[in-house]
Amino acid sequence: MIFPTLTCAPPALDSLARMIGNTPLLAIDFQYHGRQRVVYAKCEYLNLTGSIKDRMALHILRRAYESGQLLPGDRIVEATSGNTGISFAALGRALGHPVTIFMPDWMSAERKQLIASYGAEIVPVSHEEGGFLGSIRRAQQMADREPHIFLPHQFSNQANSEAHARTTGPEILLQLEEAGLAPQAFVAGVGTGGTVMGVGRCLRERSSGVRVHPVEPAESPTLSTGHQVGKHRIQGISDEFIPAIVDLTHLDSVISVSDGDSILMAQKLAAQLGLGVGISSGCNFLAAVMAQEALGGDAVVVTVFADDNKKYLTTDLMRPEPVKSDYRSPGLQLTGIRVLPRHCRTCGVAPPH
Repeated sequence: MIFPTLTCAPPALDSLARMIGNTPLLAIDFQYHGRQRVVYAKCEYLNLTGSIKDRMALHILRRAYESGQLLPGDRIVEATSGNTGISFAALGRALGHPVTIFMPDWMSAERKQLIASYGAEIVPVSHEEGGFLGSIRRAQQMADREPHIFLPHQFSNQANSEAHARTTGPEILLQLEEAGLAPQAFVAGVGTGGTVMGVGRCLRERSSGVRVHPVEPAESPTLSTGHQVGKHRIQGISDEFIPAIVDLTHLDSVISVSDGDSILMAQKLAAQLGLGVGISSGCNFLAAVMAQEALGGDAVVVTVFADDNKKYLTTDLMRPEPVKSDYRSPGLQLTGIRVLPRHCRTCGVAPPH
């Protein structure tokens, strides 16, 4: 579709952009199977609203202004499992747009409260009403019957993955390069798939041999089966279907991680290193360890800590989790953390002399 009306993004968008991206890259030291190892993770909970989704929301809005899809006063309407809704609520309201968020009613109370705190309208959708797919359907129905609606379409909008190809990926390359390193693998849980597709594309443009692994819950292997299977507790990934922007033929093998193991790992990152991350971050860390095992213990493997633990205060993340015999987190000893700092070439600020 061609959108002939071109508009300029409001000046406030550039101000918001200065609070999004250019996050530190953490080097997390640990012992596993008697060997000292390290995994790298982008600290994405330092973005404006506390998650990696700010990058995608900012870029989608910028592109929509440039194409004329989004005009002053239009309502932003999106279906989301949480973090995307928080991002669009905050950015949308800051830019003067009313915002309506459709989301499954079983998402954490903190997610709902945060979206509401930014002045957005929340429409909960039950299992009986279709859950996540029902949320997407109802958002589209609202756009069909009402004028002046902008649908970001995060699951099919190529601006989603483009955001990470233009920001997250280059940041990773620059930060590793400054430490004398180059990535050998990147892993990330798949919600929309924007992170793994965009970062993967960027890293492979530099080196075609980089492995790029999508990650899913072992209890709900949607990517592996092609359809919704089972239930899981890792909010933000495996949302009942394979998103349109995910092309599994351009990715390496899917890595599966148990939700219980992910919870235990996130708890350990907080209790031992002071890294208060969400459940998907625990999942990503364990997936990075698994990818590293396949490549060798010295391999440079990168992932993302997508959000923080404050969005999970009423979930199983804050409760004792039973340990199972096949879990990896109990045998993993965290020993330290180092920070590969933000890079001046990505923030437009001249480095000190």
